[in-house]
Amino acid sequence: MEYITRTEDETIALGMRIGSVLTRGSVLALEGGLAAGKTTFTKGIAQSLGITEPVTSPTYTIISEYNGIYPLYHIDCYRLEGEEDAIAIGMDELIYGDGICVIEWSERIHSLLPEYTIRIVMKVLAEGERNIKITGPELEALL
Repeated sequence: MEYITRTEDETIALGMRIGSVLTRGSVLALEGGLAAGKTTFTKGIAQSLGITEPVTSPTYTIISEYNGIYPLYHIDCYRLEGEEDAIAIGMDELIYGDGICVIEWSERIHSLLPEYTIRIVMKVLAEGERNIKITGPELEALL
């Protein structure tokens, strides 16, 4: 599935739409350059889970946890050197846990991701638009 969002609100709304069909244990792998809209998209997922606290980029904390219908683990792998770093901080336990994991810069830990991972590739287009491609084994049937 491929979407174009023109505003921050549209990116949040798409995140809410995707978030509304996620289940316990869902893993989303976000890819895209700086300012591609990864955290904005995650804000929509958080809203769909009933999370009311502000969602911010976990670049420096690496993992942010939010409580909603399901726990949301917002993970940023930008500062990790690779999969060994992710395992050392227990990220694999979150990925295979009972919450929902949204992983920014997921390409840095590609081999740790389960085969049922929903992949989201975001690109900035002209005039601030975003191209968002979403693939996932079960997601396409739900949307």
